[in-house]
Amino acid sequence: MQPYHVLYQSGELLGRICEGYRRLAACDLCPHQCGVDRIKGEQGRCRSGLKPRIASANLHHGEEPPISGSKGSGTIFFSGCTLQCAFCQNFPISQQNAGETITTSALARRMLQLQKRGAHNLNLVTPTQWLPQFLAALWLAIPQGFKLPVVWNSSGYETAEVLHLLEDVVSIYLPDMKYSDDAQAGELSGAPGYTQINRLAVQEMLRQVGHLQLDDNGIAIQGLIIRHLVLPEGRAGSASTVAWIAKQLGIETHLALMSQYFPAYRAVSVDGMNRKIMVDEYDTVVAALLTHHLEQGWVQDCEP
Repeated sequence: MQPYHVLYQSGELLGRICEGYRRLAACDLCPHQCGVDRIKGEQGRCRSGLKPRIASANLHHGEEPPISGSKGSGTIFFSGCTLQCAFCQNFPISQQNAGETITTSALARRMLQLQKRGAHNLNLVTPTQWLPQFLAALWLAIPQGFKLPVVWNSSGYETAEVLHLLEDVVSIYLPDMKYSDDAQAGELSGAPGYTQINRLAVQEMLRQVGHLQLDDNGIAIQGLIIRHLVLPEGRAGSASTVAWIAKQLGIETHLALMSQYFPAYRAVSVDGMNRKIMVDEYDTVVAALLTHHLEQGWVQDCEP
């Protein structure tokens, strides 16, 4: 039985849903704290209103091995995003809001369908702005037999206070740690104060779920996996992020170091960002992993 079943049976889950929808009335679900009334359909920076909006719900095999496994991860891509990354590779979904608006009951049905198709988990992509709606869908899905572990696949631009609503709901946190420099975070992603906000959020995630745990088949059942995308010219501050993870979270931390940056969306016209990363830029960060004894996780090939 998943921990969220206990929350459901005790009534705690319903209380968290009420708290989440209360926040929608003057939205403060992310650090932007736009204050718009999403109950009335108003939209803030994330371009999200009241009803959930999704771009797809399907089995996905391209995540980290413990997430995708052999059967695939039951992935729901939510529309909109709390960030405005100049280089977003999914910009039609995140920035242009591509997708369909559905009800929470329809969202619950999609979750149950993914379970029926054999997904290892429910993988929620860019879910932060839809937290209350997801909790409501979960409340509807549980009595219909929903039992998959939940993966919270986010930008990491979240507050610890709001993440408390997910304790014992989310089994696996899969956040980005994008920057260690607030100036770069502001310029490239429109995310004021990203570094400290992100680090506090990731610490809260680790407190809730601990380090990664796998079952006998190598499938994630609980824990934290951090993603970090290496950017050209060192603009992500990768070395500082690696050092912070090792010191503050521990060398047991699983880190996926990503090399697939390319100049998508607005990055094609941003000086220094309008090229792929170089092999030596990626190799420098790999070397930092070794220096700080971060040997749990995954590195990728980096083609010139």
